[in-house]
Formats: sequence, structure tokens, C-alpha cells
Amino acid sequence: MMRSPGRDPAPSDGEEASDSTPLLQGAWPAEGAPVCCSARYNLAVLAFFGFFVLYALRVNLSVALVDMVDSNTTSADNVTSKECAEHSAPVKILRRQTGKRYQWDAETQGWILGSFFYGYIVTQVPGGYIARKVGGKRLLGFGILGTAVFTLFTPIAADFGVGALVVLRALEGLGEGVTFPAMHAMWSSWAPPLERSKLLSISYAGAQLGTVVSLPLSGIICLYMNWTYVFYLFGIVGIIWFILWISLVSDTPETHMRISQYEKEYILSSLRNQLSSQKSVPWVPMLKSLPLWAIVVAHFSYNWTFYTLLTLLPTYMKEILRFNIQENGFLSALPYLGCWLCMILSGQAADNLRAKWNVSTVCVRRVFTLIGMIGPAVFLVAAGFIGCDYSLAVAFLTISTALGGFCSSGFSINHLDIAPSHTLDAAPLVYFSASLQGLSYRQVRRHPPGHHQHLRHHSRDGWACHR
Repeated sequence: MMRSPGRDPAPSDGEEASDSTPLLQGAWPAEGAPVCCSARYNLAVLAFFGFFVLYALRVNLSVALVDMVDSNTTSADNVTSKECAEHSAPVKILRRQTGKRYQWDAETQGWILGSFFYGYIVTQVPGGYIARKVGGKRLLGFGILGTAVFTLFTPIAADFGVGALVVLRALEGLGEGVTFPAMHAMWSSWAPPLERSKLLSISYAGAQLGTVVSLPLSGIICLYMNWTYVFYLFGIVGIIWFILWISLVSDTPETHMRISQYEKEYILSSLRNQLSSQKSVPWVPMLKSLPLWAIVVAHFSYNWTFYTLLTLLPTYMKEILRFNIQENGFLSALPYLGCWLCMILSGQAADNLRAKWNVSTVCVRRVFTLIGMIGPAVFLVAAGFIGCDYSLAVAFLTISTALGGFCSSGFSINHLDIAPSHTLDAAPLVYFSASLQGLSYRQVRRHPPGHHQHLRHHSRDGWACHR
């Protein structure tokens, strides 16, 4: 229930206490360490830029592929591209494009776009165990570094042929597959319970901003230079981030060289009563846990739509709505700008509701997940019935993706609520199950992007509501 502000933000007893410390009871300092220049928020900012780079490396191919493929090849297979009238103004190219063009039909493009997820799915479960052994810092850092290095070799792989490019993208997926389990492993040691929503939302919001910047920037690079520079630029940025990450971050507060003693005590005391001394992993109770499976179902359902749009939205903009390469990048980025804003705001709102208004954790997670699931589903379904109304199409897709940002303070961090002691073991299972949606790109290959007149709606039924 909601209570008036002004009360001590620390949980008392009964229902409210169980919401904030779901497995083990205990109290922590009511007044947290300062936010400004703190080690935990510095970690959130560096993680923010890490996920920024991660998603920039992931989605740049979606735009670059539009420029890599000979348009005559796509048009020959496309039976619906004339459904909507051409409306883009002629684009004046400032310099001659020198990027090589490939004769890849829609089915081949589906293989290329979907191949990333075949690597991505492999390292989800091992990621949690490797993080336990070598630490989340190294695993996350080298995962992004590997993806950045492979990205630099994308133009060479494309010259070798479709097979080489598919293998390279699968290898990039291997590197990115460990990143979310590794980050969850780090936050299980760094995030005070009543700051979880803010810290994790800041970290993962980098993914949305990376998409926002990468999509239009890739379009501009393709327009005024050529598509090869898309991969060179983002690959170099990834290497620079890795150097900063390895130099400035530590796995735990105890090993951080520049953290203040006060902040260290604040973090450790806030987590002390939440961490179990049990050494063995309770696999059987975990596998029987309905709350855990609720998170799995919710993550799978949300990712199905999110990654389908993330990968195919530029193709939809080009083949169906018929925007040019520059407009394509900007308009494809709008939904993720909205999602980024919602993630940041929802994280602040969720922690304020819990700490200042004493709204139960279970209520906050349920409400935010409900908004992040039902809202996007409604607008995505509506987008399939608007035909060639360009303004409504962009508006509905933007609202749909933006509302999904509320899930970052819902099921997305529910792992830490229900079992902070075993987050390293539960998170890989959740992300593995969620990443199974990558197999949905079999549908893309059966029904190439050019053959879809409207975006399809995918189920978003599952949602987690257990503390």
C-alpha cells in the first residue's frame, strides 16, 4: 500500500521488510552514501557507455546492410515495396560512394541478420559461471572487446562471402552473450537494495542510447562515406572503452582502490544481511521456483518483439515505408530514444516509490512490468493496421518501444529481488531462455523482410510479479 512520504526509507518489519529484503531479513543505514563522484555511480556510468558500445556494435549492420546490398537484387524479390508511395526527397551525395555492393537476396539477408543470435545464445549460461570464476569486470570487458575486434573485420568477411560473414556475426554474438550475466554479477556486489532500480536502469539505458546514436550515425556514414567505415568507427570506439573499463573498474567494493571508506561500509552493510553463507547452489528449488520462471517467460516475451524490431526496423523503413538511407537511420532511432528516456525515468520513479512512499517491491515490479508489456503490445498491434500513414507508423512504433522501457524496473531486475545470493546462477538461465528468441529469425528466412506488408505483432504475455 502507498503511504505518505517522510518516513524512514529503511524497511521496518512484516510485509514491507520482506519486499526489500526478500530472502533474508536485516536493516541497512537509512542515509546512503553521497551519489556525486561515488564509486557505485561511476561504475553505472562506465557500464552505461559499455552497453552503449555493445548495442552500437550490434545494430550497425542493420543499417549498413541496406547500403551493402544491390537494390536491384532486393527489388526483384520484393512484391510489396510499391504498396506505399515513394515520398523521400532526392538525396544529394556529397562524394562518390566506394563501398562494394553484394547480390544478396532477402533470404540471405535474413541469415546474416539472424546469425548473431546463434552465437549469442551459446554463452548465456556459461557467462554466469565464468563471471563467478574470473569476475564480471574481466568477462564484460573482454566480451565487448572481442565484439569490437570482430566488427573491424566485417568488411573483410563480407568480401569472403556470406558464409564468412555469418560466422563472424555468430562470433560477435558469443562475445556479447556474456555481458548481461557479467553485469548482473557485478551489481549483486555493488547495488544497495534501495538503489537497484536507479543503478541498473542507468547501466542498461546505455543500450538504448547506443541504438539511438548508432542507427542515424550509420546512415550518415553510409550516405557521405561508405558502409565499411561504419564498422571501423564503432570497432575503434569499443577498444577505447575497454581500456577505460579495465583501468577504472573493480569487481567488488572491497577491491576498489578509490572508493571512500564511508561508501564501502554503506554498500557492504546494505548487502550483508542479503547474502547467504550457503555455498552450494539450490538448483532444484530454483528450477521449481514460479517467480524465476515468471521472469524467464517475461524476458522471452519482451525480447521477442524488442529484437525483432531492433534488427528489422531499418529494413521495414526502407522496403515498406520507403525512406531513404539518411531518413531511415534517424526514424529507426526514434523508438529507442523514447525507450532510453523511459528507462532512466522509470528507474528513478521505482526507487522513489519504494524508499520514500514505502510502496512494496512486489507492487512496483508488477505495475512497471504491466506497463512495459501491455502498452507496447497495444501500439504495435495498432501499427499493423495503419497502412502507409508514415506519421502514425513512426509514432506508434516509437510509443510502443518507449513504453517497453518500464520493464527495466520490472522483471529485468527481479533476479536481484528474489535471490541476490544466487543472482549469478539464476541470471544465466533467464538470459539463455530469453535469447532463444534469436531462433525466430527462421521466420525471417521463410518470409523475407520485403514480403511483409505490415509489421507483425508478437506475444508479450509473460510478466514477473514475485518478490
